[in-house]
Amino acid sequence: MNKTAVILINTGTPDNYSVGTVKKYLKEFLSDKRVLDMPAWRRKLLVHGFIAPMRAKRSAKLYQKVWTNDGAPLLINSFNLKNRLQVALGNDFEVLLGMRYGNPSLKIALDKAKTSNCTNLVLLPLFPQYASSTTGSSIEFAFKHLQNWNNIPKTKVINKFYNHPDFIKSFVENIRGMQPENFEHILFSYHGLPINHVYNTHYGKPCSQFNCTEELNEDNIFCYNAMCYDTTRLIAKALDLEPERYTVAFQSRFSKNWLTPFTDKIIKKKANEGIKKLLVVSPSFVSDCLETTVEIGDTYKKLFFNKGGEQFALVPSLNDNISWIEAVKNIVLK
Repeated sequence: MNKTAVILINTGTPDNYSVGTVKKYLKEFLSDKRVLDMPAWRRKLLVHGFIAPMRAKRSAKLYQKVWTNDGAPLLINSFNLKNRLQVALGNDFEVLLGMRYGNPSLKIALDKAKTSNCTNLVLLPLFPQYASSTTGSSIEFAFKHLQNWNNIPKTKVINKFYNHPDFIKSFVENIRGMQPENFEHILFSYHGLPINHVYNTHYGKPCSQFNCTEELNEDNIFCYNAMCYDTTRLIAKALDLEPERYTVAFQSRFSKNWLTPFTDKIIKKKANEGIKKLLVVSPSFVSDCLETTVEIGDTYKKLFFNKGGEQFALVPSLNDNISWIEAVKNIVLK
């Protein structure tokens, strides 16, 4: 009997919010050459000698803010998605969850798929827009393990799904649930990337040469920046939003050499322009996590209020919504 293993892949989270555990997680995450693309010796020195030791304590405090009795929200939401997708797909499928960093590891998920003797394998990194440091890293990791299997199943890779109609529909439903008509402006905040990561997708040249903020074309088809703007256009069209009603920005930057405009700068700008009611949505995350709950829902909210804002709301991510389960089912099947 044909059986299909579906592996849902997400970034991951520390096992707990202790400083030591968070430091271990940061070392694993930042040691990935697709995350920090520099010579191995330099990356090791930077990560082990500076970044992980310096950021661990601060990051641990942030993780503590989102931690629940059941663990990290990203992990909980991912497991709920896995379990509900299993029910939706039925017995001919085995749905597995693998984290690129931390637990449950992607390696363990692949090992389970191997022992299940699946004839088909679907790899679904849960990152709507493709980026080398997220989807690319996950696929590379999986292929390195697959090449050692004696029996390699027919393998399907879903490397992006931001433009799938059901993904757009799910986010539109969440936005409508927040009554966007009651807000003066909508901010689409995406996870940032180093500029060189983005430029590498189109021959090392800047996005301005490929019209990345205005259209998706054959030259920028893998450009993360172009995909984020395209995501926004698709959602805005479904919501009948005029261009002046929304702005695209990027959060979670490590340095000034990341994609702009920066979300915190735009929030200040909009407040200074007299915007009092701001709605924020982050369509680069399918599960609420540190970056949505704390960075947007707490830090940026305080920033907006400090600048004179009066109403600030974050659109929940898709998590394990019924419409999202159906969307993932259709993404896997079609």
